[in-house]
Amino acid sequence: MAGKPKLHYFDARGRMECVRWLLAAAGVEFEEQLIQTPEDLNKLKNDGILLFQQVPMVEIDGMKLAQTRAILNYIATKYNLYGKDMKERALIDMYSEGVADLGEMIMLLPLCPPDQKDAKIAEIKEKTTNRYLPVFEKVLKGHGQDYLVGNKLSKADIHLVELLYYVEELDPSLLANFPLLKALKTRVSNLPAVKKFLQPGSQRKPLMDEKRLQEARKVFRF
Repeated sequence: MAGKPKLHYFDARGRMECVRWLLAAAGVEFEEQLIQTPEDLNKLKNDGILLFQQVPMVEIDGMKLAQTRAILNYIATKYNLYGKDMKERALIDMYSEGVADLGEMIMLLPLCPPDQKDAKIAEIKEKTTNRYLPVFEKVLKGHGQDYLVGNKLSKADIHLVELLYYVEELDPSLLANFPLLKALKTRVSNLPAVKKFLQPGSQRKPLMDEKRLQEARKVFRF
């Protein structure tokens, strides 16, 4: 029997958190090899197991997969979260990329210089309510189904719900005008595997507050 997937990354959300969410939603238990010092990262590089000398990297099914999209697509395909045909996969990819665009802006917010933070938050809020969330609300309203594509849970739904949690952390009022998205968030959050992942003590990573950010900067010098 194959072992559990092993995730190599820092003790933070970053580019690995969407992988954690996807595995958790698929009901897959995984292990984490946390990178806690520069030496930990250098060892991985020197051992030659990082394809492009960077993380995230996931050991799964005898492979050492690099690059976030490749990792996500493999997991989604393996656990039937990637649509039934090429057209559905194209839609899933399109929605997932939109989620990633907004998600990255929110994820990078803690790295924003203090004197630029208010302006960046205002920009993110504007794009959240006027560019990104209206698209997903319109998709759900247009076909009247429970999920974004094919009325079946896919990686796009999981990525979107993860994003909605980040939006709520930024400002809960941003979801006020999107009832279908709030319903999707509730629906996915109540799936047993996701519900377990959302409980305290799970492998879900917390928001990167200022204290954690300063600690990370001391270690990784960014």
